[in-house]
Order: sequence, then structure tokens, then C-alpha cells
Amino acid sequence: MTGFLQTLALREILLLAVSGLGFILYLAMLDRPTSLVRTVAKTLAVAALAGLTLVAGGPKLLALALILSALGDAFLAHEGDVAFLGGLGSFLAAHVAYAVLFLSSGPGLATAPLPGLLAVAGFALVMGFVMVRKAGPLALPVAAYVLAIAVMGLGGVTLGGLVLLGVGLFMASDAIVGSEKFLMAEASRLRRLSSPAVWILYYAGQALITLGLLA
Repeated sequence: MTGFLQTLALREILLLAVSGLGFILYLAMLDRPTSLVRTVAKTLAVAALAGLTLVAGGPKLLALALILSALGDAFLAHEGDVAFLGGLGSFLAAHVAYAVLFLSSGPGLATAPLPGLLAVAGFALVMGFVMVRKAGPLALPVAAYVLAIAVMGLGGVTLGGLVLLGVGLFMASDAIVGSEKFLMAEASRLRRLSSPAVWILYYAGQALITLGLLA
């Protein structure tokens, strides 16, 4: 990884810096009301990773997954069911793009380590059982989303390394988002911890997936 970072051109370094700046700015504004600046900061963090992927000649499916994720970030920077559904749809498509990329570029599920496959399957089953029961009218889209997460996770197991670590962090952030939406009370003190945890895990996951595939 260190060797890869040393080979980056100036524009690629600048895109990484812009991505990191977006991450830091949004983290600092988590408790602030929705605003254009807050939305731009959140969207820019992952959008810049998509730009890095394109400039570095990385996989087009990786760039697509990151662009869809940035769109999901723009939706989820706002409150309400419409924003949640927009984010859900965007990230569902992003997970599908990631799953196709991982499964098509890795050695395949047949050679993947069984403990990793079982861990992802167990996580998805528990998450799906808990979230779908609480999702009410959103049960079907939530079930589809959990299925997409599971397939992406299985694909991540086939690649291992930084990509798998990134996928694990991404899945953990999704689980916390689902808990915030369906399990936590609005006044819960846990939200003070869950919101920064979601953003840190999510961004770290996206960054590790990107760098792992580009390297």
C-alpha cells in the first residue's frame, strides 16, 4: 500500500486530499442542521474517491459504485422517509455494483475461506431478521437491501485483504444505520455515538475498498 501511495500523481493526491477534507468537514458538522455546505461535504468525501478511481484508470464498476454511494450520501444528508428511500435505493445499486465487481474480479466463491463466508451469511441473516421485522411498509426494500449487502460481503471474502476489511466496516455502518432507523428511539443518547460511528466506519470502508482495488 505504501508503494502504491508513493506512485500517485499530483492530481490523484489532490483528489485524496479533497476526499479527506470532505470527511473531516462532515464529521465536524454532524450535529448541525441540514444545509448545502453540510450536504456538499458529505457527498464530496466519496465523490472524490470516484474521481480518483477514474483518474487512476481503476475499474469502471468501482467508480460507478462510488458515484452511487455519493448520491446516497446526498440523499441521507437530509431527514425524512423520501430521503431515506432515495438513499436506500442508491446504496442498493452501489452494493450490487460492488458485488458484481468483487465476484467477477476475484477467484470465486468456491475458493473463498468458509469461516468468512459463514460470518457474512450469519451477519446478514441476523440483520435481515431484525430489520425486516421492524421495517413495516419498508420491509421489502429493506430485505432487498440486506440481500445486496450479503452478496457484496460474500464477494469481499473472495478478495480478502484491504477490500474485505473495507467491506466489513461498510457492513457495520449499514447495521448501525438500520438500528438508528428502526430500533433506536429519537431521544436515545446512543445517537450521539452512533452518528459519528456510522460516518467513520462508512468512510473508512469506502476508502479501504478503493485503495485496495487500485493498489
